[in-house]
Amino acid sequence: PLGCPLDAFERQLATHGIKVGGRNSSPVDLFYKNASALLPEFILREVRKGQQMRPDLDRLLAGSAVIQSNRYTPFFVDTSEADKFSLRPVGEGAEIPSLVVTEQKHSLNVRDYGLALKTSYKTLRHRSTAQFKVLLWYIGFRLQTDKIALVVDTLVNGDGNDNAAEVITSAASGSLTYADLVKLWAEFAPFEMNHLICHIGTLKTILTLAEFKDPLAGYRFGKTGDLFTPLGATLVRCDEAAADYVIGLDSRFAVEEVVSQPLMVEFDKIIDQKFEEAVISESVSYAKVVKDAAVVLDYNY
Repeated sequence: PLGCPLDAFERQLATHGIKVGGRNSSPVDLFYKNASALLPEFILREVRKGQQMRPDLDRLLAGSAVIQSNRYTPFFVDTSEADKFSLRPVGEGAEIPSLVVTEQKHSLNVRDYGLALKTSYKTLRHRSTAQFKVLLWYIGFRLQTDKIALVVDTLVNGDGNDNAAEVITSAASGSLTYADLVKLWAEFAPFEMNHLICHIGTLKTILTLAEFKDPLAGYRFGKTGDLFTPLGATLVRCDEAAADYVIGLDSRFAVEEVVSQPLMVEFDKIIDQKFEEAVISESVSYAKVVKDAAVVLDYNY
């Protein structure tokens, strides 16, 4: 009904007396007894909440789109001769600056990714929904972390269309200095280096550089755990990144996400094993948008 603060799913939970939050949340067993059809939707919503607990992925993407195919052909944006499409006065009869956009040579296969959650009815039945939610949040959090690794692979190696990121090197192999980070930052004109992705080892090195030992930044990190932003770039941890790489990008133009099947949950009973199985799956892929919007610094070569 109009004006109701609850959506259809929430109204069904209320109708069946299932409380999914707070100290007095209902046991999971109540789903089986009263409304087993609602359990997949409950799992789906809580996994999505877990994904929102790792917001770094959304910040790294230039855009995300749902497509109706398992193949996707990205744009090819030719930026090799920037002077051809730079703003300039145009005389009568003169050629107007133009940016040529075509399709890439190779299309991407939008792959299926999934995780099966297998547990017994006995394990779940006396657990509260509040307890079960924490497990589902963790699954969503892990899925999002793994997708960041897919983004990093696309940024560094490209999407199969000869568009791997440019790799520059530090002044001395085996050493990462403030001057090296400035060199990486300077590579981005006309883009803006607004994110740095690196392995935890590299992240610790950056955090302890003398130039970044700002008392205010240290106070904020000690109080809230929020990392400072070196050279205006947000630090993102990805332990699947190469240990000697610092990946800089302008997240507004670097990589896009394409989804052919949004996150979904299929629930089934394995009778002979007395198990419940929830398969959480998604079909997703990542493509480069503008190749020059990501640059890699290698400091161990």
